Amino acid sequence: ERAALSASLDNARHLSSLLRAVHFQDHATCLATASGLRVTVEDAKCIQANAFIQAEIFQEFSVQEESVMFRISLSVLLDCLTIFGTSSLPGTSTALRMCYRGYGYPLMLFLEEGGVVTVCKINTQEPAELLDFDFCSTKVVNKIILQSEGLREAFAELDMTSEVLQITMSPDKPYFRLSTFGNAGSAHLDYPKNSDLMEAFHCNQTQTNRYKISLLKPSTKALALSCKVSIRTDAQGFLSLQYMIRNEDGQICFVEYYCCPDENISETEL
Repeated sequence: ERAALSASLDNARHLSSLLRAVHFQDHATCLATASGLRVTVEDAKCIQANAFIQAEIFQEFSVQEESVMFRISLSVLLDCLTIFGTSSLPGTSTALRMCYRGYGYPLMLFLEEGGVVTVCKINTQEPAELLDFDFCSTKVVNKIILQSEGLREAFAELDMTSEVLQITMSPDKPYFRLSTFGNAGSAHLDYPKNSDLMEAFHCNQTQTNRYKISLLKPSTKALALSCKVSIRTDAQGFLSLQYMIRNEDGQICFVEYYCCPDENISETEL
């Protein structure tokens, strides 16, 4: 029988490293369309992460319907993808073939390394309705693109005992400011718009929003893998962090996090 979804990859690590970047909850919803695979993880209706694996990354990728969707245990899927271990010997990689026959069927994985083939069957579930952050480019108020090392340094320097990370984006000084309010007092990091780390700066109005650090922490996995990050906010203060990740073969994938603002803070508090 023809599979609703079939895909093959020469190196399963390309998939497992991206999935690990969104693995902060046990279950994920997978959506396959002709353009590729999107894996979505959500928590507490406040944060959503999407890993996009474009069809071109796969050696073969075919979807028989307009879209194929199912829910799966991400923990089990990652265990299966790394069944031969996470650190392959130089020059060896785990080849992957994935098949899904459709609603009610398991996701079948065929993994081959060094002539040894392992077959894994993972039960699928009915997909739950996903949050719609309604985040489209026309509603974006402020957007900057930063080299990831700039944000990695910030997360290393800021006080993570703080409950919130405050982000200020403005057409005027301080342009882009990250602030924390932890046990040791408040800390601020400013990035001028002409900083070497700044690749693009499009700020239309001054916005200051706070986000729970506990919600942003999972995104540091994607940050660690990425080379660039796009930081966008809409009029409601919803935050989009889009990480550009280049794999070992130089192919580009994206991981995107959406996060709700923590609260509306008045000007007097700033």
